[in-house]
Amino acid sequence: MADAAQAARHVLIAADKFKGSLTAVQVAQRVTAGLHRVAPEVTVESVPVADGGDGTVAAAVAAGFERREVRVTGPLGEPVTAAYALREGTAVVEMAEASGLQLLPEGVFAPLTSTTYGSGEVIAAALDAGARSIVFGVGGSATTDGGAGMLSALGARFLDADGTPVGPGGGPLATVASADLSGLDPRLADVEIVLASDVDNPLTGPKGAPAVYGPQKGATPEDVAELDAALAHFAKVLGESVGPQALEYAQSPGAGAAGGIGFGALVGLGASFRPGIEVMLDVLGFAPALARATLVITGEGSLDEQTLHGKAPAGVAAAARAAGVEVIAVCGRLALAPLDLGRAGIRRAYALTDVEPDVARCIAEAGPILEDVAARIGADFLSA
Repeated sequence: MADAAQAARHVLIAADKFKGSLTAVQVAQRVTAGLHRVAPEVTVESVPVADGGDGTVAAAVAAGFERREVRVTGPLGEPVTAAYALREGTAVVEMAEASGLQLLPEGVFAPLTSTTYGSGEVIAAALDAGARSIVFGVGGSATTDGGAGMLSALGARFLDADGTPVGPGGGPLATVASADLSGLDPRLADVEIVLASDVDNPLTGPKGAPAVYGPQKGATPEDVAELDAALAHFAKVLGESVGPQALEYAQSPGAGAAGGIGFGALVGLGASFRPGIEVMLDVLGFAPALARATLVITGEGSLDEQTLHGKAPAGVAAAARAAGVEVIAVCGRLALAPLDLGRAGIRRAYALTDVEPDVARCIAEAGPILEDVAARIGADFLSA
């Protein structure tokens, strides 16, 4: 591949995390080391990426944002430390930092009562820090409360028939009798909020948040039915208080993201929905980096059918293909045929399991194996 070797002299690594083994930053470090093992003269630049889910704040910090930490309410009501990122008036808030599954003790789920209250507290902290625009990355949630907790933290009130505030979580939303958003933080009206997600599900129904994502949060079939009915009721009450657009938002793409927090953001925060990877590529400065690149390496833990539907590698590949730059992918596990990869704009994918078939060992030793894989890429595409 002499022609490729002559052309590909500025490599851009724009990969997501390998969930459970490597952060996006660590992926970039290992790939860089592997490439330089066989092609030390090649310029390598990295822009760790994320699609709005867990790892989004870390990607922003790697791009030069300042990491800020704040004590907030966790999904079970206990205090947790959550981080957000800030740069020049733009805040990147990751709801998983305050309301994510990773905050639950192992084996503990609370599908009916887990709350997004802490996510609202992080947004308030970003406002306090002077944020004028907020990228709200949602995904990896432990919650299915329609964003009610988040809105409550920002000043909304949801009362039952006795005038008592409803309890935390999606289950109690079945008892909401009135919704009052007039007390929402007035600063929200002057801030641009972008809902960044790789999920385009509506709030309820067969493709809604409870049905599709509830089981991974510990919801039984009975819980799913209860949550779906509660969220539908919540949307109906909001429709009565803020207008029929609330019911329209409930069926909008992204409303079902992160247990329905997308719905809360659309209705209560005036957020606009954009695919998470598109937003993050803008925020992270991907375009200027791409303009310098002659080869892009992207990837994530598993390249599979989900990758093709808004995940980070697909977004990176689409942008690179539009710019006429060749794309290679690295992954822990590959479950896409070459034809599917080609349609996504990926010339070739290298999987760690091709080197080490033992999945457990592959995860435990992901760093060194990825470095070896990157050396193969260097030999195939960069060596003279």
